[in-house]
Amino acid sequence: MTDTNDSNDRKLGGAGGQSRTLSMRRPVEQSRVKQNFSHGRTKTVVVETRRKRPGGPGKEDERPAAETAAKPQFQAQPRVATPQADKARVSDQQRSGVVLRTLTPEEKEARDRALADARVREAEERKRQEAESLRRREHEDRERKEREAAERRKVDDDARHRTEEEGRKKAEEAAKKLPVQRAAQTADEDEAKAKPRPGVKRELKVPAPTRTKADAEKRRGKLTLANALDENDDRARSIAAFRRRTERQKKQAQGFQMPTEKMVRDVTIPEAITIQELANRMSERAVDLIKLLMKQGQMHTINDVIDADTAQIITEEMGHRVRRVAEADVVEGLAGDTDSADKLKPRAPVVTIMGHVDHGKTSLLDAIRKTNVVAGEAGGITQHIGAYQVETPKGLVTFIDTPGHEAFTSMRARGAKATDIVILVVAADDGVMPQTAEAINHARAAEVPIIVAINKIDKPQANPNRVRTGLLQHEIVVESMGGDVLEVEVSALKGTNLDKLLDTILLQAEVLDLKANPDREASGIVVEAQLDRGRGPVATVLVQRGTLHLGDIFVAGSTWGRVRALINDKSEHVKEAEPSVPVEVLGLGSAPEAGDQFVVVENEARAREITDYRERKRREQRGVASGRASLEQMMSQLKEGARKEFHMLVKADVQGSAEAIVQALEKIGNEEIGARVMHYGVGGISESDVQLAAASGAVILGFNVRANGQARSAAERDGIEIRYYNIIYDLVDDIKKAMSGLLAPTLRETFLGNAEILEIFNITKVGKVAGCRVTEGSVQRGAKVRLIRDNVVIHEGTLSTLKRFKDEVREVQVGQECGMAFEGYQDMRAGDVIECFRVEKVQRTLQ
Repeated sequence: MTDTNDSNDRKLGGAGGQSRTLSMRRPVEQSRVKQNFSHGRTKTVVVETRRKRPGGPGKEDERPAAETAAKPQFQAQPRVATPQADKARVSDQQRSGVVLRTLTPEEKEARDRALADARVREAEERKRQEAESLRRREHEDRERKEREAAERRKVDDDARHRTEEEGRKKAEEAAKKLPVQRAAQTADEDEAKAKPRPGVKRELKVPAPTRTKADAEKRRGKLTLANALDENDDRARSIAAFRRRTERQKKQAQGFQMPTEKMVRDVTIPEAITIQELANRMSERAVDLIKLLMKQGQMHTINDVIDADTAQIITEEMGHRVRRVAEADVVEGLAGDTDSADKLKPRAPVVTIMGHVDHGKTSLLDAIRKTNVVAGEAGGITQHIGAYQVETPKGLVTFIDTPGHEAFTSMRARGAKATDIVILVVAADDGVMPQTAEAINHARAAEVPIIVAINKIDKPQANPNRVRTGLLQHEIVVESMGGDVLEVEVSALKGTNLDKLLDTILLQAEVLDLKANPDREASGIVVEAQLDRGRGPVATVLVQRGTLHLGDIFVAGSTWGRVRALINDKSEHVKEAEPSVPVEVLGLGSAPEAGDQFVVVENEARAREITDYRERKRREQRGVASGRASLEQMMSQLKEGARKEFHMLVKADVQGSAEAIVQALEKIGNEEIGARVMHYGVGGISESDVQLAAASGAVILGFNVRANGQARSAAERDGIEIRYYNIIYDLVDDIKKAMSGLLAPTLRETFLGNAEILEIFNITKVGKVAGCRVTEGSVQRGAKVRLIRDNVVIHEGTLSTLKRFKDEVREVQVGQECGMAFEGYQDMRAGDVIECFRVEKVQRTLQ
């Protein structure tokens, strides 16, 4: 080859004179590498090795673009001048006859900087090349270690596969032997069991091996596309398949087992239960219950709620025992058992002070306690309920001061008996007033003894005998007049006879022999409750039996809590409260209602269960209008034998009318049913009358009187029915009908007018329309009508169309003409008379 630019020299002569074309392709070497994977899988990979073709420095640009781009590009370095080269250049220039210019200092400085930069770049390039070579060596070492680790794993996998194959073969041999031994052993046992019962033959079926030839030829391991195309691949069995096969062999080796006897359970069924919950209580599958319901023609899902009767049928069908419970069973046993006589201990009496407004109730209590509570009340009258305990030389006395006896009525309405003795305070200068009579009625309804305290005897116009004679009208006979009601003349301002009043209270308590068991869970009544801004819900409770301790969990109405603090009437923190002790309790979740019973329970779960039930019942009662005092519901209760008397409260305009009404009502009835007047008086119906009616379940009858705004609001809130009359006979007749069960809604017919048919018109898509003239009254659209022909009623229906000219009108007056049509009736003739009337239905129910 010669160094020439001739294009014809690209072909070189070879051996034998044959020419060969030069090629730029790199020499490529191919080899095969076999890769090993888990579970004995392998794969052959073709590896191509391309060798680097040596070339001179001028061949740098002839390399393929891909290879050049793949390798790092190095920046061309400037050529460094040397002194020898400078001398040679100078000599050449001298020989050529050219005079060279000497370098300026700036040029020399620039050259020095260029040389220094070149040296720095060379050093950096050298470091970079060293780091690249180090990184390449590390990569090669890492690949070599990975190959060695792969080879070791392959060796371990092969050894494990051999061990598994040997274990599989041993398990197959053992599985073939076990059924025969099991069958022989079972046959011996059956033969031994069958000896006492000759003639009974039992056959034991030995399960045949389930492995077939086709199973043995199945491919094992994971199947992929590459493995499926490789016909020479001998794949091993996977570990999961081996485990499944081993489990099947174990089950086959155990042989046939006799089914165990079904366990019969006691299943508690409430009023409503879901299918899932019922299945869990029976330990059965929910799908079996659904199948049973489907057989009975009922389609249900697992979360559907079924009633107690259906649940009982399913439970008995499944072979379990049923125990029915009601939702109200959660409150059963809440009050506890009755205490035995040997556990009872004496307790302090609970006294409620009642009377008319401004008769000195709170002042009398302040004089006994030596305090001044009345000074803190707005207007000098009591507006809050207070509970206090007074210590006397003969023992403790608990007082409850009520504003207008409202709290006492609420407590009695809920069936609570929180009061042992009632002190009736009557002012000597004022006498018996309406509120005094109300207090007497409440005390009688609660069946508690009364002690009359004649107050303000220090005033000059005081007249105690006037009070005694006034009480006779209400059947209260004091001891000074030969009766059995205790009386004491006192003065709250001067402190006269206060000791005598306390002695009288203790004497009456001794006669009542008040006892309670302090060694049990506490229970009592909520006197007052409020929401304090700093302390949260605070309830004033009166413990009736047991002892209330700090930390006790108790339920009050529809709320519960844990006792965090106990504060007595002197604002002192105490650790416990015994019977007849009023305390303030902190720790409730919400404020209860006055008069709610509270009781201590064993744990929080029990408290939540009770409060949830009570809250649910309260919501249901709010959704349904209360009609506990309507005459219709009274009759339904009478038919069921739940009530034997009609309770009524009568208010009239004058005393004579009230007495006449009471006498007429007392004559109604027989041995099975009768009327009972709880209270009668003169004047308008007040809020206290509504409270008394709510407490006794009575109906209020007003004769020529009306209820004020407060009374109407209270009646709507408590569901009390108020009936107004102005004729005594109507009142007596209504009560007779109610007691006889003849009370029914009244239909009242009101005449509107008559119209005469002048002509009949046939209108397409409408039918017959009567052209009429109103001869009397008026005719209204939608009213009831009668078609009269020859003074005989032919049809009775409703007026559907009423037109005047082309307009639809609501009413046509007398003397005007109109068009009318009946609903569903077409037989009309000229000369007929149409009578128009309205039917009013008076409902005699609670409004």
